[in-house]
Amino acid sequence: MATPTLTRTVARTPRTRVPVRSRVVGFFVVLMLLGVVAAVAAPIYAGWRVVTDGRADDRRATDAIVVLGAAQFNGKPSPVLKARLEHAKDLYADEVATRIVTVGGKQPGDRFTEAGAGVKYLVEHGIPATDISAVGSGHDTLQSMTAVARMAQREGWTSVTLVSDPAHMARVNAIAQQLGFQTHLSPTRAGDGTSLTPGYVARETAGLLAFEAAQRWNTPYTLFLLILEE
Repeated sequence: MATPTLTRTVARTPRTRVPVRSRVVGFFVVLMLLGVVAAVAAPIYAGWRVVTDGRADDRRATDAIVVLGAAQFNGKPSPVLKARLEHAKDLYADEVATRIVTVGGKQPGDRFTEAGAGVKYLVEHGIPATDISAVGSGHDTLQSMTAVARMAQREGWTSVTLVSDPAHMARVNAIAQQLGFQTHLSPTRAGDGTSLTPGYVARETAGLLAFEAAQRWNTPYTLFLLILEE
């Protein structure tokens, strides 16, 4: 005689459906959390780039050494510009490039452009005038580097060694790469403007974020230049 099989019935817990409204709220909460994380992470990463690029010293050979402009006084470079020009001289002596490009326009009422003052200083300190090019247009880093890019296209340059203050390097680098340059960084190591002070790093971090936001979302980067560029 067959033994009867006992069947155990397992009660199923009914599935609880999450209301559509709750799912929508949850979705937006997740988006908000991601936004908070991005808002915190982006400045940290940008600040890290400012410090890292400011400590670089790449002396591989390039087509030209580009010296970013700074204040000049009736043809005499300010201490900041002088430090940049002296660093460019050292790179030229080390045969990093056979061409130095001085950069920068002039303020209303000035007789000399920043680029012109740079040429004058370099020639007076032993650099042949035939090895120097001046880009005397532009009132901010973006305008000046755009003018350099036009010269580079005419001359067939693709790689440049960028010379500026340490904290400025990350923003210059981002702009130059956006313009199509293969960049090498060699910030100044002596003179005014060489310290990566918290205030300078914070300012340039804001400038770097503003530039990259302008490239991604077409935001008005020029508004930030009123604060960043002097």
